[in-house]
Amino acid sequence: MLLRIFTEPQQGASYDDLLAVAQKTEECGFDAFFRSDHYLVMGDEDGLPGPTDAWITLAGLARETSRIKLGTLVSSATFRNPGVLAISVAQVDQMSGGRAELGLGAGWFEAEHAAYGLDFPDTPGRFDLLTEQLELITGLWDTPVGEKYDFTGKHYQLKDSPALPKPVQQPHPPIIVGGAGKKRTPALAAQYAAEFNAGFKPLDDTKTLFDRVQAACTAIGRDPKTLALSAAHRVAVGKDKAEVERRATAVGWSLDQLAESGVGGTPAEVVDHLGRFAELGADRFYLQIMDLTDLDHLELIASEVLPQLS
Repeated sequence: MLLRIFTEPQQGASYDDLLAVAQKTEECGFDAFFRSDHYLVMGDEDGLPGPTDAWITLAGLARETSRIKLGTLVSSATFRNPGVLAISVAQVDQMSGGRAELGLGAGWFEAEHAAYGLDFPDTPGRFDLLTEQLELITGLWDTPVGEKYDFTGKHYQLKDSPALPKPVQQPHPPIIVGGAGKKRTPALAAQYAAEFNAGFKPLDDTKTLFDRVQAACTAIGRDPKTLALSAAHRVAVGKDKAEVERRATAVGWSLDQLAESGVGGTPAEVVDHLGRFAELGADRFYLQIMDLTDLDHLELIASEVLPQLS
C-alpha cells in the first residue's frame, strides 16, 4: 500500500508551512503530497493567513521537491475554467518532471462559493460541469501535437484549440475521481479515472463504494484491476496512548472521535487498521495531517508504519 500525505491548508497554512511538510514527506519516503482545494476555513478556526491556491502551491512545490507525486484531493469543477485548468496541470506536470495528479470533483462547500463570488449550481448542475470538464480536459491532453481540438457541450465550447501545452506524463496525468454517488460518480470514475477515492468512509461503506465502481468498470468493458482504489482518513499516531491523545487534541479531536472517524493509535494499531483497508483492495491511503507544525508525526509514521505496508 502506498501512503500519501494529505493536508487541508484552508484551515490555516502559508506556502512555507506546506513546503516544510512536502519536503518532510519526500525525505521520509512517502509516495505523495496532496492538498485539498478550498478557499474558506471550515469550523471555528480563523484560517490565517488565509487560503492558498492549490495549483499555484503545487507549481511551487514542483520546483522544490524531486520525487513525490503532487496533487489535489480534490479540485472543484466550479472553481476553474477547464481549459485553463488543463493548462495549469500540464504546466505543473512539466515543472515537476511528470509528477502531477489531478483529483477533480463536483464541489460541495456552498459557503466558499458565496465568499468568493463563485457560482454554485445545484447537485445535478455541478455533476454536469464535472462530466464536461473530464471529457474536455482529457480531450485537450490527448490531442496529438499539431492537431486541433473542438468541444461542444452545454457549458463549454472550444473551437480550433491547439490543445497545448502537453503534460509530460502520457497519455496524461492520472485523474482521481471519488465520492459516494451511486450512479454518476462510479460511471465517471470508470470512464475517466486512473484512481477512485472512497474518501472518509468506514470499512463497510468503503467496500460498498469499491464494489460499485468496479461494477461500473465491468459494465463498460474496462478491467477493474486497471483502476487504483484508495481511501483517506485523519490520522494521529503516537508511541503510547498519551501521545496519541496529545496529537488528537491538537487538532480538536477526542480519542473517541478518532476511533469513530479516523485512524489512530500506536504504530501497530494503525498498521492493523490500514491493513483492513488493503484487504478491501485499497492500494493507496491518504493520511490526513491536520497539524502541519508536527513534523515529528511524519517521522514516526515513516519509521514505524510505512515499512510494514509498502
